[in-house]
Amino acid sequence: MQMLQRKVSVIGSGIAGLAAAIRLAIRGYEVDVFERNEYPGGKLSLIEKDGYRFDAGPSLFTQPQYLEQLFHEAGESIEDFFEYQKVDLSCRYFFENGKIINAWTEASRYEEELVSILGEKPGTLKNYLQQSASLYESVGSIFLNQSLHRLNTWLQPKVFKALGKVKPAHLFDSLHSFNQSKFISAEAIQIFNRYATYNGSDPYQTPGMMSMIPHLELNEGTFYPKGGMISITNALYQLACKKGVRFHFSLSVQQIVKKNQDIKGVIVNDHFHQSDIVVSNADVYFTYGQLLNDDKKAERLLKQERSCSGQIFYWGMNRSFPELHLHNIFFSSDYKKEFQFLFKEGRLYDDPTVYINITSKMEEGQAPVGKENWFLLINAPANAGANAESDRLKLRENVIQKLSRILQTDIASAIETEDYLNPDRIEKRTGSYLGALYGTSSNSRSAAFLRHPNFHSSYKGLYFCGGSVHPGGGIPLCFKSAEIAVNEIEKQIQKH
Repeated sequence: MQMLQRKVSVIGSGIAGLAAAIRLAIRGYEVDVFERNEYPGGKLSLIEKDGYRFDAGPSLFTQPQYLEQLFHEAGESIEDFFEYQKVDLSCRYFFENGKIINAWTEASRYEEELVSILGEKPGTLKNYLQQSASLYESVGSIFLNQSLHRLNTWLQPKVFKALGKVKPAHLFDSLHSFNQSKFISAEAIQIFNRYATYNGSDPYQTPGMMSMIPHLELNEGTFYPKGGMISITNALYQLACKKGVRFHFSLSVQQIVKKNQDIKGVIVNDHFHQSDIVVSNADVYFTYGQLLNDDKKAERLLKQERSCSGQIFYWGMNRSFPELHLHNIFFSSDYKKEFQFLFKEGRLYDDPTVYINITSKMEEGQAPVGKENWFLLINAPANAGANAESDRLKLRENVIQKLSRILQTDIASAIETEDYLNPDRIEKRTGSYLGALYGTSSNSRSAAFLRHPNFHSSYKGLYFCGGSVHPGGGIPLCFKSAEIAVNEIEKQIQKH
């Protein structure tokens, strides 16, 4: 009975906030979610314009098992809320030299592409993906599922066994150097370098450990959620409501209230809301700076390098492009220089890598008949700066020229409606400091250990989840973050 009386306030309804709220509700906690926007989902939201539907944020769906696990634990059938299908082509890559690579999720088929078009040796891809799987299933399965900030994590026998799988190249070489040792073609190296961007990092700085990321997309599979990515948010929101979670939209939390070392609740619209536990799904920098009034801690957090942000264009195209698929990448001709601009110089590169997601390739209703909804993401430094608008317009022109050149057609004339997000807008809409999509970057060997833990070391009852804390950004890691935070809550409750 005591469990039912514990009140939890969740700050923010991003994917991690929704998942944490559901996990707590099915364990008997009384849960209130406070969201400053008028809709749930955080970055995983929707833009509708002139008959086009655009997923506003994340567009790649991997590891659906974490979503299924949540519904299973809630005692619900996921099919009643959500449908998805496996996609046989994870991405189509376009290079300035005219080469096109289809990254099939069937490894043998993908390898044929790399061998016949790029001259890679047979077996290279198979060996790379086997090593990627081994690294993820050993090291990743431990450190991404548990807190790195608890001693008992490090004392488990399986930790020592997992560390035996780690090679010096995983720790001391950059992802680029690691990939150079595995592939012979510049194109293949570039393809596998791009996985650093999955957590907003630089492949020329982030360690070779990131070579585990392709396992998720190529070994485990790439999927498409019916209705687009927004359907993930909708399913979680519906499940949360069914389990008794109360949502309060268009309400900003002003302060986390604490007394001595105990959390007492939150201030919302100048009113005190009593809570035994507070879970912050807000950016950890803003949590300290604005909600805890701890400027010193906030400043210390800023010493960690921000991940990259993005310039996003939403284009309604007046015709179809059969040469494109669901996921498409148009590579920069100088990848290293592009990342030097992003992380060293803090500015956009004139020849950017362009990602295009087109959900109308998968189902009707995402765009008017015979037309397509293009979501374009270009990596950008994590700040808008004084020249944000002029930079955006210049980038738009560079992107149009690049796509027109590679696709050999006039792209500008096909755009009939558009919208955009830049780092400044991303920060305002999602509360991500400087618009950094993944909080901090992983451009150093110690980055994973420097991410903020899922609990507060001093204040009893304060926990954290989301892309700005352990284990990092992206939908699968946000699910893990919520699970770790709730497990920490349960451990603390059991102690008392």
